[in-house]
Amino acid sequence: MTATRVIIVDDQAMVRAGFAALLAAQSDIDVVGEAPDGVQGVELSRRTHPDVVLMDVRMPEMDGLEAARRLLSPPPGVTHRPRVLMLTTFDVDDYVYEALRAGASGFLLKDAPPADLIAAVRVVASGDALLAPSVTRRLIADFARQRPPARGRPTQRLAALTERETEVLTLVARGQSNTEIAATLVLAEQTVKTHVSRVLTKLDLRDRAQAVVFAYESGLVTPGQ
Repeated sequence: MTATRVIIVDDQAMVRAGFAALLAAQSDIDVVGEAPDGVQGVELSRRTHPDVVLMDVRMPEMDGLEAARRLLSPPPGVTHRPRVLMLTTFDVDDYVYEALRAGASGFLLKDAPPADLIAAVRVVASGDALLAPSVTRRLIADFARQRPPARGRPTQRLAALTERETEVLTLVARGQSNTEIAATLVLAEQTVKTHVSRVLTKLDLRDRAQAVVFAYESGLVTPGQ
């Protein structure tokens, strides 16, 4: 089994060292580099091609949001796009929301238990989004409430979905796992996975995190629904 390649981008040396030691102790995770700011983080990612980037939100030179944008929407000629997991605290909610819109695969509070960090890296590396924490859904709902549903193109894109795919997207946006969706719609879990994959492909979305944002911004799901 190939180990998941990870880089850590954070301006606090102690945080980088602690996370690196914790992750490197896992047999299926390989820490291939560290960087103290967004500029060096982007350069390091381009050089080492990690599977997952742990990205702090607030840093000098270039913050984590801009660095995430550059990694997830690379310039022509750059084909590598890692999964980005934002490291944050409660006081930077707006940054987190924008990072999810940019394509980040989720976020983790910096004071989360060590086991949560390890699990988060594995979840993101597998291609899924880290949406389990209820605070993620709260963030998206809060900001969707402050911004009216987008008109035009996002709504038109919904028309590409079948009725079943629309149902699945709605439940994804409400934070349900594939297992929960399968139970709700009385489907096989593999069938749900297929529907989710088709939704992402049709809407040109990277993962479940972007699917949740899209569902709120298009008006398909509204806060408190």
